[in-house]
Amino acid sequence: MPLRGDFLWGGAIAANQAEGAYQSGGKGMSLVDILPSGIERRNALENPGRTIKTDYGYYPSHESINFYENYKEDIKLFAEMGFKIFRMSISWPRIFPNGDDEKPNEAGLGFYDDVFDELHKYGIEPLVTINHFDTPLALFEKYGGWKNRKLVDFYERYARVLFDRYGNKVKYWLTHNEINMLLHIPFFGAAIDVSESENPDQDKYQSAHHQLVASSIATKIANETNTDIQIGCMLAAGEVYYNTPAPKDVYAALKANREQYFFIDVQSRGYYPSYAWKLFDDLGIELKIKDGDLELLKENTVDFISFSYYSSRLVSADPEVNRQLQGGNAFDSLRNPYLEASDWGWQIDPLGLRITMNQVYDRYQKPLFIVENGLGAKDELTEDGKVYDDYRIDYMKEHLVEMINAVDDGVELWGYTSWGCIDLVSAGTGEMKKRYGFIYVDRDNEGNGTDRRYKKKSFDWYRSVINSNGKNL
Repeated sequence: MPLRGDFLWGGAIAANQAEGAYQSGGKGMSLVDILPSGIERRNALENPGRTIKTDYGYYPSHESINFYENYKEDIKLFAEMGFKIFRMSISWPRIFPNGDDEKPNEAGLGFYDDVFDELHKYGIEPLVTINHFDTPLALFEKYGGWKNRKLVDFYERYARVLFDRYGNKVKYWLTHNEINMLLHIPFFGAAIDVSESENPDQDKYQSAHHQLVASSIATKIANETNTDIQIGCMLAAGEVYYNTPAPKDVYAALKANREQYFFIDVQSRGYYPSYAWKLFDDLGIELKIKDGDLELLKENTVDFISFSYYSSRLVSADPEVNRQLQGGNAFDSLRNPYLEASDWGWQIDPLGLRITMNQVYDRYQKPLFIVENGLGAKDELTEDGKVYDDYRIDYMKEHLVEMINAVDDGVELWGYTSWGCIDLVSAGTGEMKKRYGFIYVDRDNEGNGTDRRYKKKSFDWYRSVINSNGKNL
């Protein structure tokens, strides 16, 4: 079965990893603006309270690739590749510098007006994430992040401003980026510090409840604003395999998969699944639920399900075996002997994308949208300004084959936006050398460089893929 004729091909970035200009136009501080790069970054994420008081010298997000100044040039390059859609996020502190401000920052709103207008000039649809690891830092410092119910109100005010301003300019929206990430990197996902918490699980799942409620409120506002709006949720996805056919391993994989699907069960089906209440009981969690919350969740489910996919995972029920767990994209996994891995240890599993798509679609029967997928690699710019990234082409070709196979299986898929379509700062490590893009940006790990853009070999390849609607891989 071929892809639909109106299939939405494109690419994706995030404001906090690309815009830079961290104090321009009245923008406030974001969570990422206090994070260093390299090996210090992980410790900073795990101890955000201490991080605020530490001077690391260099902060990658302060300049990033300066999309704030270069967006016209970059969008022109996206149009040259034939993008139908461009996934981006709005920086919450660019609109509400402190998060709890009474009125929005007009300069920030105007910037995104200009970006959307530039996209529409080339016939590119924006796909906008409302909160992509970009909670205003002041909401962490003043309120303790999403574990505080007040953030639901601040998010609602923010969402209302966005839909009032851009409801006729943006059709496709996502409420939270990789919402399940708050269980793995709580500071990124929920602006909370669990390093000294008496019950970290309580704080995580209470924050999750608040984000789920906020997502439903945003969905309600969107539907009231413009009936053409399509609003979705977003999952950091990847099927979890069991290490052996031993029933205990199979059950361990079942539980691991439930951990990620928990959020989408609520956002797509409209209620907490039965296994969630058992989990809360086991973890000693007493969820604080306000009157009307459960009805709000039930009545305002998402239109579609989007997700990132980089790799599958492998788990065991045996504690001795699990001592061999390794990190990768924030998720620990056993090494799968049947898979190769990237330079950063992320296991490469194209067929896993097909498996994941089928599992998600079987579970929810709602349209899917792949909004992140790609290979982070160490690209080399030659003296004549070329980047021969055949390894990226091979990676993406193999994944797109399996994506199309999943559509042939019967999965309804609206579109595909590759992650980091232009090189940007890595979320996990703050590095520039971990590059995903079809466009090389002359900037190194210390922020040095000209910011000049260069087309990689994959640029022309992806243009051919889009022009053929996936037939020329």
